[in-house]
Amino acid sequence: MGKLKVAFATLGCRMNHFETSAMEEEFENKGYILSDFSEEADIYVVNTCSVTNDADRTSRKTLRQAKRRNPQAVVVATGCYAQVSPEELAKMEEVDIVVGNTHKTALLEIVEQYINERRREKVFIDNIFRKGEFETFQISTFYEGSRPILKVQEGCNSFCSFCIIPFARGKVRSASISQIVNQAKLLVDRGFKEIVLTGTQLSQFGFDHREGSLYDLLKELLRIKNLYRIRLSSMGINEIDEKLLGLITSEEKIAPHFHLSLQSGDDRVLRDMKRSYTVSQYSQVVKEIVKRRPETAVGTDIITGFPTEDEEAFENTVRLIEELPFAYIHVFTYSQRKGTSAQKLGDRVPPQEKKRRTGIIRQMSEEKSLSFRKRFLGKKMPVLIISDKNGVKTGLTGNYIHIKFSSEKPVNSITEVVLTEVGREREDNKGKES
Repeated sequence: MGKLKVAFATLGCRMNHFETSAMEEEFENKGYILSDFSEEADIYVVNTCSVTNDADRTSRKTLRQAKRRNPQAVVVATGCYAQVSPEELAKMEEVDIVVGNTHKTALLEIVEQYINERRREKVFIDNIFRKGEFETFQISTFYEGSRPILKVQEGCNSFCSFCIIPFARGKVRSASISQIVNQAKLLVDRGFKEIVLTGTQLSQFGFDHREGSLYDLLKELLRIKNLYRIRLSSMGINEIDEKLLGLITSEEKIAPHFHLSLQSGDDRVLRDMKRSYTVSQYSQVVKEIVKRRPETAVGTDIITGFPTEDEEAFENTVRLIEELPFAYIHVFTYSQRKGTSAQKLGDRVPPQEKKRRTGIIRQMSEEKSLSFRKRFLGKKMPVLIISDKNGVKTGLTGNYIHIKFSSEKPVNSITEVVLTEVGREREDNKGKES
């Protein structure tokens, strides 16, 4: 028998993309041939997402597509949907194996045992809350272009009423600071300029051990010679104390780009969501960040149609968005998630009203994004070149503005660019090298 072909499909967050990259490397090192998911393969692995009902549907659709491409293939469902609803996936005739997040690092072994008929179990899952140690693959990163992403933390201790993720990822488990620093040094030695730190809830890094907090991790990373930029993934304002706030707004190496989830601009809805902060507290943090570092891009998440979001609550959210200096907004339409406490509230907002509210916030996001980028027209900014398509380079600024321009410099180098044109979409910005 020749070498088997394996194809991966990844849905959802950076964490899933990181883990897919790791699994691909493990299969490739074992002699498997990596294939595109759109092609015929012997093994299909779908790294599922379960953040919304739509994500569940997309996961099921992708699994069915795999089996249609090759009815003889071994089709594997893994990821968050596999962790929280293994029985649903196990009932699908297109699915041969279900591997929860608790067993993801053993996926290659499970697949090989299945193929060799040494083990024909269908579901591999354990209680995610029994996971007490940070566990990852024996590779350091997933790459977004020329930007390596380090997974430094997994799990969340917040248990918001609408969110299924703690049940998919468990409580906070963090890598050791020394392990992260060593991997970051290896990446810098290979010539990488920017490192992105990611986790389920990055600002809860260190909640599970005594080595230190995100502040302590950043202080160590900032000491690494030739590391040009550190970018942080999503954080919660509850964990941003004065010490951390001072660090992220004063250190040039830390990208002035922070994603701070809001979810609602109404205090009553925030309480029902179990968000444990007020609108005033959130606003204060955002305004203070931008006051101290005016070029900062602040992004956020908004959920529309939460069961207790009436028209007044929605209007409060609209007014707050108008007031705060957001650079972009990710908008999610509320959907009931089995196993969350918000499920008890029912689904009170009609679908058409949810759609209307989502449309309004998305339009506001477009306007906010355009307005933010226009502030930098004519300004010279250092960019990291992250891609080259037919001679046209794309550079990324510290505050997350993508700029297309002509340059002789290679990918993964730093240059200065003047922003000359701003488009409606995030990557429709043009500039010229100075």
